[in-house]
Amino acid sequence: MPSKRRPALAVAAIASVLALTATACGSSGDTTDAKPTASSEQQGVGDIKLPDNLNDKLKNLGIDLDQWKNGAWNKWDKDDWLREAGDFINPIIKGLWKPDRMREAQEPDKPVDDSDIADDQGVTDPDPQPVAAKEVTSPYSSKVPYAGKVFFDGPEGSMVCSATVVEDPAHPGKSNLVWTAGHCVHAGKGGGWYKNLMFVPSYNDAGKSQAELENATKEELAPKGVWWADWAQTSSQWIDNGAAVGGKGAPYDFAVMHVKPEASGGKSLEETVGGALPVDFNAPAVKSIDEITATGYPAAPPFDGQKMNQCADKPGRLSLDAKQPTMYRIGCTMTAGSSGGGWVADGADGKPALVSNTSIGPSNATWLAGPHLGPEAKGVYSAVSKKFASQ
Repeated sequence: MPSKRRPALAVAAIASVLALTATACGSSGDTTDAKPTASSEQQGVGDIKLPDNLNDKLKNLGIDLDQWKNGAWNKWDKDDWLREAGDFINPIIKGLWKPDRMREAQEPDKPVDDSDIADDQGVTDPDPQPVAAKEVTSPYSSKVPYAGKVFFDGPEGSMVCSATVVEDPAHPGKSNLVWTAGHCVHAGKGGGWYKNLMFVPSYNDAGKSQAELENATKEELAPKGVWWADWAQTSSQWIDNGAAVGGKGAPYDFAVMHVKPEASGGKSLEETVGGALPVDFNAPAVKSIDEITATGYPAAPPFDGQKMNQCADKPGRLSLDAKQPTMYRIGCTMTAGSSGGGWVADGADGKPALVSNTSIGPSNATWLAGPHLGPEAKGVYSAVSKKFASQ
């Protein structure tokens, strides 16, 4: 029986379906002025910080804000849910993400046949040897303070991904930006934005087992708080072409979220967690990288989504389409749920930087692939930073 490809993504029905959706790898040239395409700007998000604006958007869908907060978002017809979600609408609903809801945000993924991957050995290296994922020593916040877990709702229920706190050039030392995979925020072609999207840095910081977490408090699961996305943006390539199967849009599967705390407070996310990673949009070629470390919360068996894990390996190359950017690939046994998690490598200055994010992998969980970030990725990142520059 042939092996299957599955999205390393959320352990979730629709999201993890992104079996072959990656992020954009681009040129190594200067992309300071790179812009997100019109599609990503237009569909990119309604500003939910303004109550009147949000009410107008909801009224256009026949819903008022109170109905939304009382669960109207969950009553849409499943087949129309994402299509109708043309704008990013994500008001804070305090108390929605209770401990049991966070623990249970796991669902089977949907694999894709090997034949869905382009057979382009010219720029694809042999499959890497599996590298066993290792749990990060707890407390996680002392080792990887910028890593965490993303929760969101889709037509099939609650879903999970992984993510990373990244630096914000507009707010040095006080970033509220989070990097994840595009398929963790938007369903791709013909779909829309997911709902109730929030980030939990250092989820289950003490590294407790599923059994030990049975009666855990929200503070135990989210010691650094719950941070709701008030803006999310992904590439136009993912929005226009991303598919649940077959890998379309894969090389552009990345996203940036701007978040704010569920509970009011004066500190930024970066100040709260104690760190943020710079993003390297000029990362070196594969042959020049000695090692990449991927971090995430794998949730499909044999993992349960409660513990932070890492894999470190020298990267190889994976090409899904000769006309699209080649992806980084490493040996790793992390499973669905780890999607969106940051890939870190030392830059030219010897300091660690985010160079990619987990996107795809085979169903037998022997490797993971992520994008080589380029101009499109930088355009999205810069657009989100600039939008909140004056706040």
